[in-house]
Amino acid sequence: MLGKLARQHDPNVLIGFDTADDAGVYQLTPELALVQTVDFFTPIVDDPFVFGQIAATNSLSDIYAMGGRPISALTLVCFPDKGDPKVLEEMLAGGLSKMVEAGCTVIGGHSIRDDEMKLGYSVTGTIHPQKILANSAAQAGDRLIFTKAVGTGVISTAIKRGEADFTWIRAAVHSMTTLNKTAAEVITAGNFAVHSMTDVTGFGLIGHAREMAVGSKVSLRIRASQVPLLPGAFQCVKHGHVPGGLKANRQFTEGCVEAEDGIPPDLLTLLYDPQTAGGLLISVAAADAGRLLTELRNADVNVSEIGEVVTKTKPLIAILR
Repeated sequence: MLGKLARQHDPNVLIGFDTADDAGVYQLTPELALVQTVDFFTPIVDDPFVFGQIAATNSLSDIYAMGGRPISALTLVCFPDKGDPKVLEEMLAGGLSKMVEAGCTVIGGHSIRDDEMKLGYSVTGTIHPQKILANSAAQAGDRLIFTKAVGTGVISTAIKRGEADFTWIRAAVHSMTTLNKTAAEVITAGNFAVHSMTDVTGFGLIGHAREMAVGSKVSLRIRASQVPLLPGAFQCVKHGHVPGGLKANRQFTEGCVEAEDGIPPDLLTLLYDPQTAGGLLISVAAADAGRLLTELRNADVNVSEIGEVVTKTKPLIAILR
């Protein structure tokens, strides 16, 4: 649909909606640009405070994925006319707690009456125009590094069906409420040749990897056995707790994906799982990959090397054992 819209031409737009990146970037001065994003969704956990935390963590993630620093946020709320005000208060308090942790000031927002609850934020950050980490600059020879673990989509589906084990919920909630702040700070503060970065959210690991590959005009190799999974993710797939978003992701992207024989089918399924507040997918020069992994681990970031970038070829994405 966006492709049918008239194009605006503004030389200050460094990244717009035409590149499928995580956030837009608008230059103000030679040394300062704004990073802007927006995201909101329906509850995926029962606890309203935790839902607020997840909504804020997810919204902030796009700023971190560009290498930016979030500075302000506007709240977006949809709430039932006859809903319990205490629930709304807890949702907003949870979101605010994560904004405070991020050092991002909530300066306002907008609410409407809606039978279906929704919460999210429009977040603005700052960045140097020459230090933007777009999703379209990966280079052949780079290593792929991934923070966090996959499985929030299938576990959230199990939660909605009342069939999620407590240990699965605890691990998924911890992941979805962990800011990508520390990882982004390590990346931007260090002298690493990070060429490209994106956060893995609704399109799943394969979907966001595809965007990186297409935008960068390269191909990717992902080692399935190296992709970290949340506890219970396998069990959720086995018991059919597969969200519609996962099926849509797979239908859209698997035409450009080839997988080696011998990879467990349930593991392949999880590579398409839509994530909420997922991790960062980082394309870094091979010479700096080991040092970056060490620095991230020293900062208590859950991180794994999951593949590499190669010259553009077919398939666009190869899934190896």
